[in-house]
Amino acid sequence: MTTFISAVISGLGLGAVYSLIAVGFVIIFRATGVLNFAQPVFMIFGTYVSYVVTSQWGLPFPVAVVCAIAAGALVAMGTERIAMRPMVGRPSFAAALVTIGLFAAGIVVTTKLIGHNVINSGDPWGMTNICLGGERRVDGAVIAGMQAPCIGGVTINYTDIAKIVFATAAIAALGWWLGRSRYGLAMRATAMDQEVAQAQGIRAGAVFSVSWGIAGGLAALAGVHVGMAPGGVSALAAFIALKALPAIILGGLDSVKGAVIGGVIIGVVETLTKVYQPGVAPWLGANFDIVMPYLVMLIVLMIRPY
Repeated sequence: MTTFISAVISGLGLGAVYSLIAVGFVIIFRATGVLNFAQPVFMIFGTYVSYVVTSQWGLPFPVAVVCAIAAGALVAMGTERIAMRPMVGRPSFAAALVTIGLFAAGIVVTTKLIGHNVINSGDPWGMTNICLGGERRVDGAVIAGMQAPCIGGVTINYTDIAKIVFATAAIAALGWWLGRSRYGLAMRATAMDQEVAQAQGIRAGAVFSVSWGIAGGLAALAGVHVGMAPGGVSALAAFIALKALPAIILGGLDSVKGAVIGGVIIGVVETLTKVYQPGVAPWLGANFDIVMPYLVMLIVLMIRPY
């Protein structure tokens, strides 16, 4: 049971990361009708910025989070203005192809920035694990240190708690902003009917820019969380963001709540598969958990495509 609880909590942390990326996909899709495949670039860029701020500049982790979100939002808004604004009025398929090109170009750029190094975005509290219902022991002696392994209880990674807390706060703030602020209402109106919104004086271009900025900021925040991984991550970790696609297929392309629910489901399913599949179905091969999100997506598309 302790293994199951630990796996679920770890899955919720992973699902929080997927939810942040998936909500970014949904925000851009609702505002522009375009599925933005460049999200992984903004994610790994956020990891890189947080790494520079914490490891090279020596600033606190909260500062790194703010810098990463701001940098991700600015890069996304610049990308929209330069590459996507000329695609307004063009078929959505053509615009989606442009985002695929941006993804490829962005991976090259971030790989050049990061190189073959393994980077880490830092630890939110400088701690590792917390033990519930057990004791911390080193060489058989009970100690009070937070770095000790957990024996006889549930082990929870502090980074998983950070992922859940940060993602919940960010998505809740976004939901409040979308429902109450002037720009949030403008985004909702543009998503419903762009021509009518423009007739009411709403600047569609500004709405597009803000939606990309929000998506870039959320992806960068997810990148900070991805960079918390023990041992760090490489530039290829950007491909983790593509697992948000099964989440939005599961939850709906135009639903923020659906994206959050889909992200959590995908994260928990992937983690449980990683923990239990080697013992239950080893014939599926190693690392089958990587395939599981896409298998869930295929099952949903086959059974309940609408």
